[in-house]
Amino acid sequence: MSDVAMRSSAAAGTEASAAAPRKPFRLSRGALAALPVGVTLALGFLAPLATVAAYAFATPKTFDVFRSFTFANFAAVFDPSNTVWTSFVWSIGLAAATAALLAVIAYPIAWGLTRVFGRYAGFVSVLFVFPLFVSENVRLYGWTLFFLKNGVLDGTLKLIGLSGPEVLYTPGMILFGMLYVYLPFMLFPMTLGLAMVPRDLVEAARDLGASRLMIWREVELPLAMPGILIGLLLTFVLAVGAVAESKVLGGQSVIVITHDIEIAFTFAQNWPLGSALALLLTAIVSALSLVALSKLDLDRILGRR
Repeated sequence: MSDVAMRSSAAAGTEASAAAPRKPFRLSRGALAALPVGVTLALGFLAPLATVAAYAFATPKTFDVFRSFTFANFAAVFDPSNTVWTSFVWSIGLAAATAALLAVIAYPIAWGLTRVFGRYAGFVSVLFVFPLFVSENVRLYGWTLFFLKNGVLDGTLKLIGLSGPEVLYTPGMILFGMLYVYLPFMLFPMTLGLAMVPRDLVEAARDLGASRLMIWREVELPLAMPGILIGLLLTFVLAVGAVAESKVLGGQSVIVITHDIEIAFTFAQNWPLGSALALLLTAIVSALSLVALSKLDLDRILGRR
């Protein structure tokens, strides 16, 4: 075939493809199924976050959102005379301590739910779920009445000539309240992770002479790690945003960053400053979570290699 004929054929094919009607754009079935979730996330998460980010750059003590742009709010936060950084330290420190301690406390319970309690595991799970049906503030005030001077504990001990410990309104009591409130959020992901460990694999390791510690380190812990990681991250993120524990049980002896944000949005009526604090807290928590995940070999933990 000559060059002229080949060019004519190619030109004809191009004209035919150009003349052919284009198919209308259609979403795949998977995209259509995910569309409600995507819209919900956009409206419930991205839109409020974008609004907070816009307010963070607004003029201080105004509501000129989307009409002004300034770094004055961040300059106020980073001012050396401002001690708001201590609130960040308290919030992150208490959240990290809560996540670490709950990992130790919840693991035996989760192991019992999957290996020991058997048919009673559902009943035990209900015992941990039931407090979630009661308001957090009501439960915390219940602990206040329990530890209060002349309260339940102190009044009972006075009947036998003793007195109750003065533990209210201390950082330790705040940590206790956070451990109590966030235990279910660590327990159930960890229980799910331990439930993913095949029992026949544990039995095979035992038959091959592995000790109980070796089985836990080499078999159970790596296979249960996805659930443990979810529990750690969920607990840490929720605990960073805790404020009721420091108010009710701590008596504001410790000021956490969420309390400063609440004050900025309510009594101070300084929404731009509150938005700047909230944006910084979101950035810090996101960075810490990403750094923690980057230090872990997720491929090995998830069994991909």
